[in-house]
Amino acid sequence: MRGSMVLLFLLVLLAPAGLLLAQEEPATIDTGDTAWMIAASALVLLMTPGLAFFYGGLVRRKNMLSVLMQCLMSMCLMTLLWVIVGYSIAFGESQNGLFGDPRTYLFLKDVGMEPSGTIPHVLFMIFQCMFAIITPALILGAFAERLRFGPFCVFISLWLLLVYCPVAHWAWGGGFFSAGEADNWLMSAGSGALDFAGGTVVHINAGIAALAAVFVLGKRQGYPDKISPPHHLPFAVLGAALLWFGWFGFNAGSELAADGVAANAFVVTHVATAAAAFTWAVIDWLVNRKPTVLGIITGAVAGLVAITPACGFVTPMSSIAIGIGGAACAYLAVAWIKPAFGYDDSLDVFGVHGIAGIWGAIATGLWATQKITGTDGASGLFYGNPAQVWVQIKAVLVTIVWSFVVSLILWKVIDAVLGLRATERDERVGLDLTEHAEAAYTIVD
Repeated sequence: MRGSMVLLFLLVLLAPAGLLLAQEEPATIDTGDTAWMIAASALVLLMTPGLAFFYGGLVRRKNMLSVLMQCLMSMCLMTLLWVIVGYSIAFGESQNGLFGDPRTYLFLKDVGMEPSGTIPHVLFMIFQCMFAIITPALILGAFAERLRFGPFCVFISLWLLLVYCPVAHWAWGGGFFSAGEADNWLMSAGSGALDFAGGTVVHINAGIAALAAVFVLGKRQGYPDKISPPHHLPFAVLGAALLWFGWFGFNAGSELAADGVAANAFVVTHVATAAAAFTWAVIDWLVNRKPTVLGIITGAVAGLVAITPACGFVTPMSSIAIGIGGAACAYLAVAWIKPAFGYDDSLDVFGVHGIAGIWGAIATGLWATQKITGTDGASGLFYGNPAQVWVQIKAVLVTIVWSFVVSLILWKVIDAVLGLRATERDERVGLDLTEHAEAAYTIVD
């Protein structure tokens, strides 16, 4: 009896101290989340070589190596710029919601193994780096076969710092796309634009920059009548498959944890992509009498793009509608709008990434549901919150204007200083030989 009384006394005495320790317990790193995010980072990095094969198979044989080289250079150059200053502009201390202070994490200062959520800070940094690598690489599909390599390197470097990083800050770094306690000039109190994995930051951003490039560079020689079809569709299929595979890291990894939301993002990514690829094949079949390999892989990419902003907020059944809509919108842009206006977007970056990205961002405001986001999360029009659609549209419009205006200025300035376009002779010979002194295929006697 006496022992029980002593134990009770000690429990009463120490309880407040235990509660205090529980309240002040610092963030800790979860090994499961960390393992998943290391794998997700590797998956996202794989997407850029996948993009190289996808684009490389679609261009003419004489320009394949130039596309591979541009993708590989994006992996190298964007990584260096990101770790030096890009990460700080995107995720540093917010400057009026517009961009991060470049001094916050300059040269990765204070970025180490300390927790960022439940993963090491350095791991969060490198995961975001993989997005910064592939986004400028997406743009090159618009000007494939006619842009010189030097100006390409200058453009993607400036574009990363002046366009990509600020938009990433707006959506993910605490900028003005985010929900806040008070109104700002774009978002109302308590609301924010939903972009789980990069609808505005990656796809609309890249697609609109691609459109600006098309206006400045003009058409390829002989476009459209004398441009031969893709030289190696099996390469393009391989690239599309690698993109589909890597996209699971892109979308499910954006939860930054190995949990139910990540699992749902994984599922809806696959379902939407399957729906979009099937839809494009059916449209091809109905319109052109033949379903094509090029069509089904293009539809798959359109579905991946469309579900990206929504994957952390929607159910699998909703993702089918988003995938179908992404394929239909992109098909309309590629098969009808592009020929009607006559612009030469070589590999349909604007038509697929730009248009499907716009659809996906708006569709997020239609189908987002608290079944996925939780009781404190956002919901869309079909779940009782029509205001979210307008929030999404505003974020889309701001991204379009910023990306187009700044990209257009960059293209014009670089063209005036360095010259963008390959010469008529170099374009005719092919950029593999004229820019890199190599050929994809060697003829042996």
